[in-house]
Amino acid sequence: MAFHHISVMPEEVIDGLAIRPDGIYVDCTLGGAGHAHRIAERLSAAGRLIGIDQDEAAIEAARARLADVSCRVDIVHDNFQNLDAILERTDAPRVDGVLFDLGVSSHQIDTAERGFSYMQDAPLDMRMNPEAKLSAYEVVNTYSEDDLDRIFHDYGEERWARRIAKFLVAARREKPIETTGELVDILCRAVPKAVRRAENGHPAKRVFQAIRIEVNDELGILAQSLRAAVHHLRPGGRLAVITFHSLEDRIAKQTLKELARGCICPPELPVCVCHHKPEIRLIGKPRQARQAELAANTRAKSAKLRIAEKLATTAEEGGDTDACES
Repeated sequence: MAFHHISVMPEEVIDGLAIRPDGIYVDCTLGGAGHAHRIAERLSAAGRLIGIDQDEAAIEAARARLADVSCRVDIVHDNFQNLDAILERTDAPRVDGVLFDLGVSSHQIDTAERGFSYMQDAPLDMRMNPEAKLSAYEVVNTYSEDDLDRIFHDYGEERWARRIAKFLVAARREKPIETTGELVDILCRAVPKAVRRAENGHPAKRVFQAIRIEVNDELGILAQSLRAAVHHLRPGGRLAVITFHSLEDRIAKQTLKELARGCICPPELPVCVCHHKPEIRLIGKPRQARQAELAANTRAKSAKLRIAEKLATTAEEGGDTDACES
């Protein structure tokens, strides 16, 4: 099927990145290049776009989508957790903007055989990088009951996590759980009917989210990747982060808050002795999709966009840090 993905809050992202025509911009989650194309349209021939994605289908679609832009384009098949190494080998140690559009793409959800959707029967997979070793099949069929309980509770915020884990372990003793349909049937048996009616939501939603996060280590790589992005920004450069659920948004919020913090001395000290300087400043409050966008794209409902700007440090301004501190 053709690659299809609707970019969330595209105008807000472009506005937040404050694009310089001759700048270098990194899209860490290239997808079908929806955001990337809008960035590239605002770059001159002297500008540069670096797009990163671990999904070959996304890269193929992005190459076609970006064929008409005038700026330099470098597309990298990799995971954004390797941002430091990617920017080193693409000779871009300092960039003017970085975008993270987190979560699963519309194309991945809609492609049944990828196994991301609980609405379509397919082999258990959920790998954003089809070449990765760990898949949903291994998680569901080999993880212990305690580990399943942990990921359902921590990554899915599922209050029936232990009961669901027990049902899965019991079911796989009879035969391996091979498809999303089989998994959904077990989840429907595990979650009491009264609860399903009261919550008015599919009982598989939180569990599928939890398994997907585990398979792709989505939360484990996020904080370090955000810090790496800030490290590579030039003073005045912008970072844009779009989150889609409370877990990744909490990590993004806490990481950016820490990077924007100045003094880290204990509150009982009368004067600052740490000389810690903030690395970024947060630009406004988190943004959410407008009603017009939500009407056209319901998947934007939970999205939050956070913008931060890199601050100049003494070293980046050309000063001698050691001399200033002595």
